Order: sequence, then C-alpha cells, then structure tokens
Amino acid sequence: MKASGGKAIYGAAVGILMLEARFPRIPGDMGNALTWTFPVHYKVVRSATPDRVVRQGADGLLGDFIEAARDLVADGVDGITTNCGFLSLFQAELAASVPVPVATSSLMQVAMVNALLAPGRRAGVLTVSKSTLTARHLAAAGVPEGTPIGTTEGGREFTRAILGNEMHLDVDLARQDNIDAARALVSANPDLGALVLECTNMVPYAADIRLATGLPVFSIESFVSWFQSGLSPRRYPAPYSAG
Repeated sequence: MKASGGKAIYGAAVGILMLEARFPRIPGDMGNALTWTFPVHYKVVRSATPDRVVRQGADGLLGDFIEAARDLVADGVDGITTNCGFLSLFQAELAASVPVPVATSSLMQVAMVNALLAPGRRAGVLTVSKSTLTARHLAAAGVPEGTPIGTTEGGREFTRAILGNEMHLDVDLARQDNIDAARALVSANPDLGALVLECTNMVPYAADIRLATGLPVFSIESFVSWFQSGLSPRRYPAPYSAG
C-alpha cells in the first residue's frame, strides 16, 4: 500500500473563510471548532469585519476572499464555505475562482427546504440584519422572491453584540432574541413549514427555536454537514462473509 501526497494539510475536507471578529464564539457557533463532528480548516479574511460584510455589503472585499479561498485550496481542502450568510453575494465569483465546490451561505438551503414541504407550506428566513439583507443577497443564494424574513434586529443583545463585534455576549439574552424573532416570524406567516437561519452565529439557539416554534430548523451546521458528507463520503467495512 502506498500513500500519495500533494497537500499541506490532510483530514479536513471543509475549509471555512472566517470574518475577522472578536465576539465570543460559543459552542454551536461556526467559528468554534468544537461545533463540528469532523475536522475543518479555518482561514481568517483580515479586514472583513461583521459590520463591513453585513452592513456595508462586503464592499471591496471580493479580492481578499478569492485570495483566501485559493490559499485554502493550496492547503488541501476539498470544499469551501464561509461564516456569514451575507457572503452569498460572492457565491458565483468564488466558485469560478477555485477548482473545488463552494457553499457560501446557509440561505442556499431555502429552495431545497421548500421542496421538502407539503403544498402550501414554505420556509422562512431568520437573519441578523433584515435592513441590509437585500434582494441581491437572496437572489445570489437562489432564495425565492417573497420568502418571509424575520430578524433579531432591534432585540436586546444578539444583533448588537455580533455586528458591534463586542467582547462580551449575554447568551441568555441572545437566545431570547432568537426565540422572540422566530415566534414573530411564524406568527406573521402561518404558512411556514420550516425555518432557515441565515446567520451562522444563530446555530447555538437552533434547538431552542425548534422547541419554541415546533418547526424544523435548518442552519449552516446542517448545510455544511451535508456538504462535508459529499466531500468525504463515509467508508463502510466490507460485509462479513461466513463462507
């Protein structure tokens, strides 16, 4: 048996392009490596702050993300994702710039989730910043027009702490912001059959949202776990033969 080389790093099929941030990344957060049941490889894109990406449309950052994506491929990853749903804006350009699959945003799940639901049911989106989530973001991720959007914007903790890049996070208040936003979205749209979390920092609260609304909740964790299963399919032992 011979092993073949060609990579700098082995065993991490998924490369994650990270914003440059300092807010706490608790377990469940995409940027906390303990979140994943498989190895991942991180690359921080310097100067890509939460405010610049979410509130300023990632203006001027495309080249930095392309360079970082190419670095991840050179390191040895087999697929690339990002840690902000708003980076759907760069989906086409990043996919065209590297020879591996790219899945920029949790929002890319919306159309797939819709296909899972009964007629008359649809998915809604929960975002950290509805005021800056534009039609361009949604179209780039293939989100159908008219998809209901809910937000934690205006809450007590979550949006302010994440987009303000604060050093401290009241987890209980952040959880309640997510629950309240999800309940409001479902109450305003009784035809919802599932929720998709745009923000990768919402994952720690997905189970709470599920319990509060009774609806399936899809997130960047579900998306990247599916993505990784295609990059590194599980190998099963040969069937036992008694003969």
